[in-house]
Amino acid sequence: MIKVFGHKAPDTDSTGSPIIWAWYLSEVRKEPAIAVLQGEPNTEAAWMLAKWDLPMPEFITDVAAGDKCVIVDTNNPAELPASINDAEVIEIIDHHLLAGGIKTRLPINITIRPLACTATIMHDLIGDEDLARAPKAIKGAMLTCILSDTLEFRSPTTTPHDRFVAEKLARDLGISIPAYAAEMFAAKSDVSAFSEEALLRMDSKEYELGGKQLRVSVLETTAPQVLLDRKAALMAAMPAVAAADGAEEVLLFVIDILNEEATLLIPNDFVKNVAEKSFNATVTGDSVVLPGIMSRKKQIIPALAI
Repeated sequence: MIKVFGHKAPDTDSTGSPIIWAWYLSEVRKEPAIAVLQGEPNTEAAWMLAKWDLPMPEFITDVAAGDKCVIVDTNNPAELPASINDAEVIEIIDHHLLAGGIKTRLPINITIRPLACTATIMHDLIGDEDLARAPKAIKGAMLTCILSDTLEFRSPTTTPHDRFVAEKLARDLGISIPAYAAEMFAAKSDVSAFSEEALLRMDSKEYELGGKQLRVSVLETTAPQVLLDRKAALMAAMPAVAAADGAEEVLLFVIDILNEEATLLIPNDFVKNVAEKSFNATVTGDSVVLPGIMSRKKQIIPALAI
């Protein structure tokens, strides 16, 4: 059985895309496959599963030697199971920069395209003929992933093709994108049940800057004040989260989807320096608003400097 999975701290794309590709492998290629997750999905991803009556994939903590695996929505070993190089990786489908470090025993299929969402790539790889027989739930997951990763086309990572595919899927499903996206973002914004530690890890990537290991976290929301009201508690939790995860600092960006801006929390002088050097910002308190900043992949990670 082929295991299909995305990165740690699974968001909507890393939850939905394994389900989409496992369906394609099993039903079209006739290669039995199962979607698995490296942890609890975020609130929007969980909402997607409930909305389309999709079962929660099983969780894994590692892979074993000989396990056949397809990696989606990442190619970074830091975001994958510790034993990934002992497993038999047979395919990678991703839309992030090429990180390097994954070793395979044989040549494999690798598809990395500069699109906003892994599900958009999967739409193209599957093709219209096979997608026509996909269950509504698979198309619904695909649409949800694209709208999530593009923030309903607000993100600068959005391409015309992502939008074309999303609009085609919405027509097929009889869905109004604005109404559907509003439901999605409401689910994404409901974080009341999560601890500060869970929030800091919910949508987080590892990144090295000037010899320092960082955890760069983003929280996308239509209700940023709910998170900013917890600012002191979030900053107080950062040192323990960093220490437990092998990082030196946590950078937390609260992304305001509707106003198209980010607020970076400033817990110390190091993060203040990063904010000023990276975004040409003037920092006077424990947070700074960064107008127009929406994307970690395109606007945050490439800009980070000390």
